[in-house]
Amino acid sequence: MAKVMKATEFVDKLVDVAKNYKTLYVMGCFGSPMTAANKRRYCDNHEYNRRPARTAMIQAASADTFGFDCVNLIKGILWGWTGNKSLTYGGAKYKLNEVPDTSADGMIALCENVTTDFSKIEVGEAVWCKGHIGIYIGGGLAIESTPSWKNCVQITAVKNIGTKSGYNARTWTKHGKLPYIEYDVAQYTDKVKTEGLTAKPADEKDTSLAGKYKVSGCGGLHIRTSAGKDNPSMGTIKPGDIVNNYGYYRIDPSTKKKWLYIKTKDGVIGYCSASFLTKV
Repeated sequence: MAKVMKATEFVDKLVDVAKNYKTLYVMGCFGSPMTAANKRRYCDNHEYNRRPARTAMIQAASADTFGFDCVNLIKGILWGWTGNKSLTYGGAKYKLNEVPDTSADGMIALCENVTTDFSKIEVGEAVWCKGHIGIYIGGGLAIESTPSWKNCVQITAVKNIGTKSGYNARTWTKHGKLPYIEYDVAQYTDKVKTEGLTAKPADEKDTSLAGKYKVSGCGGLHIRTSAGKDNPSMGTIKPGDIVNNYGYYRIDPSTKKKWLYIKTKDGVIGYCSASFLTKV
């Protein structure tokens, strides 16, 4: 079976949804923006959504809110979701990449190397309990779309590994590797290889940004030559790694978000998205 994307890319896309988009748990929805037409569709597509409380939540959602249920978050990303508010399914195309339309229980049945032992779980694996599914993103965390807690796509702690301050925690039953993902995280090394690439000079400074940052909320964070994911990657740093910033940054021209000018423990200098860095 052809691989759709690498685990690091898969996790980065999921984390981007959780951190940078308005989302709502909507049963049977794989990334549709809550426009008037989509509200009419999803208020009536499933018994769960027809419950008065759920219907009210859908009706109250803004047009730039995207709906997902648990397995449809996974399928939506694999089906090409881009967060496009002007498209019925946010850019996703039904059954793209030969990924089937299946349930949470059906998805775990498609996975390889399924086990109840969480001691060697890899970034990008599916985590499952009866009727529900999420994705492990590293650092003892998972991403799931659930009506529990925040009622949206959210980052939670994997209780099988341990609880984490600031995160709600769920105990999962088992985990396994999705057949559509290339599991590349094992290729990470402590030393980032720059391959001769050089970062552009920073053009903005804010002294309040200066300090140490921990990589968080992603499977692995690219260091790029400038602000923006379309710039060449100089390598990848792992969740939990500490980097330094001295107040310098650039703005990604496409998203208008900050990318910090960082230095790794190995002396590699480049830009990382501030969305995946937590000041320590």
